[in-house]
Amino acid sequence: MASDSLELAFDLTFDDLYDRQGLLKLDQAFLTFLQECNPELSARYHHQRLLTPQTLSQNAPSDLIVELAPYVEDFLGELFNIKADIQELQKSHTRLAPLFTVKRQFVQRHALRAYKLDDVQDLDVQASRHTFEKLMGAPFTALAFAHHIQAWMSQSEDNQKSLDLAARYAAWAVLTSDGQVFHKHDTLFHIPHKLDFLNLVEIHREGHTVQGLEKNQRLREGFALTDGGFSSEKALDQAHYCIWCHHQGKDSCSKGLKPTPKANTTETAPDRFQKNAFGLNLTGCPLDEKISEMNEVKAQGYTLAALAIITLDNPMAAATGHRICNDCMKSCIFQKQEPVDIPGVESQALRDVLNLPWGFEIYSLLTRWNPLNFARPLPMADSGYKVLVVGMGPAGFTLAHHLMNDGHTVVGIDGLKIEPLPGIISGVDAFGNRCSFDPIRDIETLKESLDQRINGGFGGVAEYGITVRWDKNFLKMIRLLLERRSQFTLLGGIRFGGTLTIEQAYERGFDHIALCMGAGSPTLIPLKNGLARGVRQASDFLMALQLTGAAKVDSLANLQVHLPVVVIGGGLTAIDTATEVMAYYPVQVEKFYRRYEELKGHLGEKTLRGQWSPQELVGVDEFLTHGHAIVQEREDAGRCGRSPNFSKLVRSWGGVSLVYRRDLTQSPSYTLNHEEVAKALEEGIYIMDQATPLGVEIDETGQAKGLEIQTDGITQVLPARTILVAAGTKPNTNLSYDEPGLVISGRTFRAVDEEGSPVEPERLAKPENPQVLMSLNEKGKALSFFGDMHPSFAGNVVKAMGSAKQGYPVISRILKKSRSSDMDMLDFQM
Repeated sequence: MASDSLELAFDLTFDDLYDRQGLLKLDQAFLTFLQECNPELSARYHHQRLLTPQTLSQNAPSDLIVELAPYVEDFLGELFNIKADIQELQKSHTRLAPLFTVKRQFVQRHALRAYKLDDVQDLDVQASRHTFEKLMGAPFTALAFAHHIQAWMSQSEDNQKSLDLAARYAAWAVLTSDGQVFHKHDTLFHIPHKLDFLNLVEIHREGHTVQGLEKNQRLREGFALTDGGFSSEKALDQAHYCIWCHHQGKDSCSKGLKPTPKANTTETAPDRFQKNAFGLNLTGCPLDEKISEMNEVKAQGYTLAALAIITLDNPMAAATGHRICNDCMKSCIFQKQEPVDIPGVESQALRDVLNLPWGFEIYSLLTRWNPLNFARPLPMADSGYKVLVVGMGPAGFTLAHHLMNDGHTVVGIDGLKIEPLPGIISGVDAFGNRCSFDPIRDIETLKESLDQRINGGFGGVAEYGITVRWDKNFLKMIRLLLERRSQFTLLGGIRFGGTLTIEQAYERGFDHIALCMGAGSPTLIPLKNGLARGVRQASDFLMALQLTGAAKVDSLANLQVHLPVVVIGGGLTAIDTATEVMAYYPVQVEKFYRRYEELKGHLGEKTLRGQWSPQELVGVDEFLTHGHAIVQEREDAGRCGRSPNFSKLVRSWGGVSLVYRRDLTQSPSYTLNHEEVAKALEEGIYIMDQATPLGVEIDETGQAKGLEIQTDGITQVLPARTILVAAGTKPNTNLSYDEPGLVISGRTFRAVDEEGSPVEPERLAKPENPQVLMSLNEKGKALSFFGDMHPSFAGNVVKAMGSAKQGYPVISRILKKSRSSDMDMLDFQM
């Protein structure tokens, strides 16, 4: 086991890991280590680092990466003195290996071919399990079952009766509804299903109203993390399910699904990427992450090496993965059946490393020094250039990382107030001065419960837009990856264009300005009484909920919601809004009820109620009734040893409905991320599709009381006292109001090439030539734009991060043409 204090091998110190000269020593130590372990591999590795990938065959770099994996793993284990911990992690993979072998060789290839549903309907399940337990001499588990099947298969003639019974049981577990429920969490019996694009989500439909199935109900309470991600077993199952098609150059999950060329034809060249059933371009991972290689190495048990492969192209991997991205899954080689859940594997690989002693330091190191990065294994020498990155969301923090690794100094600014982190972990004290920081042994010391976590202001949409389906503790880790580096300065509370202008930034010595300011204002839809009390933008609700801490028990933030709630829209923001308002209402009324009871004891009920008007008291009494019911349900659940079912109560009071003007299968949330639709239905929301909103009905006080909609040509009114509009956003061109010299083209800023000539960016997340510049002045200083501001990369977190990865080389090329400033970053003051 690792010691409590960090003692690095190879005569290295902790400070060396954050210093380029130290990283040069580290890199040399790895070269020596590899030479001693495998001279032949070392020679090929050294040769590859001297060449460009184009000089070798298509698969040579990938094959070399996979071959190097065990040595990278061993080196990191020796470096951090955690060889025993890594070996135990590897053993945990080995212990699970029979599950994946038996699943492929016995369950899929034998049991499901030998038996159909009708053959196993009458299986005596209890008797079968009892028989297995007698044969195994242990309680029945999927893993024990797999171990014994392996043993029986090795001597099949002597165990034919046992194998036949096992095959029948396996077919029952896979094919019957009872078997699927009983073995819901056993990967051994989860077989990929064929895709029906019009039925990707299990639903119960009555007319135009859709709801989830009762069997899939998932009880939620409050705003703690709602999804902890994969188990190690499930992640390994998916890594084994992948066919590792980089060996054939078919890794479409990474490179995109290319059209099949037609022979002997004079047709014009096809699109660069295939489209799926929804007409979406299958471009693969916007970061070109080496997914197939990661899965192969992870399946072999080399988790640290798998993370090293991930961070080659996705150093900010803490911001991606499970419940965040799925572009890779959409382009998986499995187009007719369930794709590999790549984000789940990626996130679990990261968590496995983080959970090791010094796991964060290993992850952090791999973002600066990565021996599998043949072109640039460690940061470039100081270039002398200074770049201002405006906006610290996914595009901004990813761009900052790449620019620093290219040798540039970066100042990151954001309009939100940035809460300081303790200097002992961040390397920056409360006054913004550099200070020493300690290594982090246990990742748990960085974590906070999401329902108690203080909003840090860092992360842009990842902070205020993404819900608690994603662990926002990752934001602190991402921030530390940047803030610990001496080339980086982080400043909050700065509105670019106001507090700081373009001209002022250039005057202060910046050589380049990169705009990563996210999406713009919400799209407004014409609604009668659209500004009535009770109507607000969904993005406004989400930001108010997450930035003010309204959901916290001790918060005094005034964010009122009255049932029934209707959300207008069909995108992921609408889905997120529906789930969050569903979870917020019980928190709101319980908080109101408890505070009312406490104040009643201090002031007396007459005095207390006298502070509200008769109209307001109607709402007060409703909140009190509902709050008391929530408290009662919590107490009843505690006595019965079950989880409280708040969604049932919320639905009985009117519930939360989502209204979309077209069929559910045509909604952006369904076509782009149907998994989130399924998760939302599990939490109890309703969806009404093919319903066009017409206007808001109001009561005599001006409060919304209903939403007028039209379905099948018939107009009706849905009861709705809160209406949240999620109709998308516009590109962010707000800076043009402060800087009138900026040129607008269409709905966004005009792009220019590296010579300053206007160009039209390709509307693909993988353009052949990323056109990220928006202006270039006579001194060679340029302005660039990324993420949701850019027409190629708008849409999601990973596309924004992809814009940074694809665009930073453009910035470096432009900087080389310009004159380096003489500004000393240590003296930088706002």
